[in-house]
Amino acid sequence: MTDAAVQSLLDEDAIKRLHLRYCRGVDRMDWDLIRSCYHPDAVDDHGEYVGGIDGFIAYAKANLPSFASTNHCVCNQLVEVRGDTAFAEHYAIAYHRLPPEGGEPERDWIANVRYVDRLERRNGEWRIAHRRSIVDADRVEVVRQGLVPPDQMRGSRDRSDPSYER
Repeated sequence: MTDAAVQSLLDEDAIKRLHLRYCRGVDRMDWDLIRSCYHPDAVDDHGEYVGGIDGFIAYAKANLPSFASTNHCVCNQLVEVRGDTAFAEHYAIAYHRLPPEGGEPERDWIANVRYVDRLERRNGEWRIAHRRSIVDADRVEVVRQGLVPPDQMRGSRDRSDPSYER
């Protein structure tokens, strides 16, 4: 395998891992982790919000706490590297647990989403330069009683989550 082929695989892996870090940052509401995925001058287009990373984090801080939990399940990832620029399309199924509210029962909002990115390698590091979030379909389902008792659920949406223990 040539050095160029190896570098291409390393770049593709770095970009895929970057997206996984972004999803973890959103699901754990880890604002620093989310910020680390974007270049400072990046643009994020989430439909309702279009703008820079500071505004996107403010948007996320205003909206994510309304969910009892979120979980982004990453599916297909297509990455095309062209020198220090790359293009990626990441498919995901995003689960959002809505707590009971206003007479509504607990519900799951499930969205089939794609993140379409232009990424740039600057100073040897890949980060998002422009992200567009696309919702292809969504649905809301009423949550029926689960099998895991609440006292056995150990996850949290911050840095106290067990995934941060090393």
